[in-house]
Formats: sequence, C-alpha cells, structure tokens
Amino acid sequence: MLAPEHRRLLVVDQGIVALAINIAINGGIAWLLFRSMSKIPIWGESSVGVDMIATAVLLPVFSCLIVSKIVVSQVRSGKIPPLQGDQIPKSGWSHRPAVIRGLFLGTCAVFLGAAPVVAALSIADSASIDASAFIGYKAVWAGLMAGVVSPPIAWWALADASRNQLD
Repeated sequence: MLAPEHRRLLVVDQGIVALAINIAINGGIAWLLFRSMSKIPIWGESSVGVDMIATAVLLPVFSCLIVSKIVVSQVRSGKIPPLQGDQIPKSGWSHRPAVIRGLFLGTCAVFLGAAPVVAALSIADSASIDASAFIGYKAVWAGLMAGVVSPPIAWWALADASRNQLD
C-alpha cells in the first residue's frame, strides 16, 4: 500500500493541481496566440490542428522534465519518502530518461487525443472554429491531458528516485 504522501503526490499534486495549472497556462497561451482572430482555421500555420498536435507533444515532454526534477528533489530532501523496495518496479518506463518518457506520452497523446479531434473536425468539413470556443476547449483539453499524464510521470520519477536511494 502506498504511503499517504505518495497518494497525495499522485492524486492531488499531479492530478488535480496539474489539471488546474494547465488549464490556466494553456488557456493563457491559446489566448495570446489567437486573441486577434475571430475564427481559427482547422489547418494552416496558426490553426487548431497544429496547435493541438504541438500541445499533445510538448505538454507531456515539459511535464516530464519538470515533474521528474521536482519529485526527485522531494525524495532527496525527505519531503516525500521513497517507495519501499517491493513497491519499486524492477523494469519499465521508470528506467528511461525523462525526455524519452515524455516523448512516449506525447506520441500517445497525439494519436489518442489530438489526432482524433482534428480528424473529426476535418471529416465534419469544418473550415474553422470560433476563437473563443477553441481557447476554452484548448484550456480544458490541456488541463485534462495534464491530469492524465502527470500521475504516471510522477510515479516513474518516484520509482526512479526511490531506486537511486536504495543503490
């Protein structure tokens, strides 16, 4: 069974808090990028498709780099206890560098998150989408994506930091 600190890390810090932070950050970025437009084309240089695919890759990569450093630092400082030996995965993604883990999650996010939405808009023959609707959608979508990818990122970092403390 996980310690209360581990459950808080995975559910609250990397689930709920990551969701809220990413709603604000990605909503702000979308607003900065698209505030002067009334409609956003589905494809093109500044478009729904490019923005969603870029976000699907970059959010997990940056999250992985940032969250991994934070969790390792918290384990080293004693703020979060390391996992017990039998809780540490013997193999798997926690052994990989953070950027590789982020790229893996980013690839999954493109194919499972961004591509289906953009494909549906393309199939529906939508030429563009209202900018304010897209900004709101993008904020919520990125927040939900962060809420999904951040807990495994934190788990992998926790496992890696715990293994390093045992070595």
